[in-house]
Amino acid sequence: MLKINFNKRVKCSWTSGRIKKVFNIISSRIKISGELEINIVGEKEIKDLNFRYRKKNKVTDVLSFAWQEDSVVKTKNLGQIYICYPQIERQAKEFKVLVEEEFVRMLTHGFLHIIGYNHEKNKDAKKMFKIQEEVVGEVFKN
Repeated sequence: MLKINFNKRVKCSWTSGRIKKVFNIISSRIKISGELEINIVGEKEIKDLNFRYRKKNKVTDVLSFAWQEDSVVKTKNLGQIYICYPQIERQAKEFKVLVEEEFVRMLTHGFLHIIGYNHEKNKDAKKMFKIQEEVVGEVFKN
């Protein structure tokens, strides 16, 4: 079972209840337990984090910090996900999708990174993006 800690530092319609519903769908596909911190932030905070940890001085959509990568630290905390809501709004407009859909996509994307997925190799990218889009489809099916 996943325990979600939710922090919202900018105005948006997402609540911890809505995020937990998304993670119920993710958990039906990927069995994992632990604690996860979700942070919805603005452009300044995400840009600062992106520069501090990735040396990229620009706004990004999602950043993930996996705690389980450090085998020395024994914790139930899987990690932290930071989502820049203004960037999600811009991307939704650019890709001509609902803001909620792009949010779920990036939330899922960040979580998949937390649990070890990546998209550096084409084969890995196909697997990761397939799961990501299946979750989005499941959340928004009628």
